[in-house]
Amino acid sequence: MFGVDDVQNATSAAVTNPPGLGNFKFGKLVIFDDPMTIDKNFQSEPVARAQGFYFYDMKNDYNAWFAYTLVFNSTQHKGTLNIMGADLMMVQSRDLSVVGGTGDFFMSRGIVTFETDTFEGAKYFRVKMDIKLYECY
Repeated sequence: MFGVDDVQNATSAAVTNPPGLGNFKFGKLVIFDDPMTIDKNFQSEPVARAQGFYFYDMKNDYNAWFAYTLVFNSTQHKGTLNIMGADLMMVQSRDLSVVGGTGDFFMSRGIVTFETDTFEGAKYFRVKMDIKLYECY
């Protein structure tokens, strides 16, 4: 239910609060462990988990910097993808870098394109990720 803190089902937590410099949460740090699905259905089995952090790093607009790992542990894929970069939240589509991986994704490089799928104030948002991996020699 919107507007209610659901601790039992929470997948992220703020570990610092904004210091009050501007109106865009500048300085707030959030740790997350989110299930990743291939569709928008909340009942779908997760194909991976996104584990990492982001912090708000702009004083005059909403902007965050992400560093996280997609952890795959299924019959289809095992391993990790490491992703980091700036999330310019007010832009429709934005790219972050795939900077490495393990297991099935050993030494991966590529781009993850973010699009905000939905949001409900500061309590909930969902991001669509399109991952493109490139062969590196």
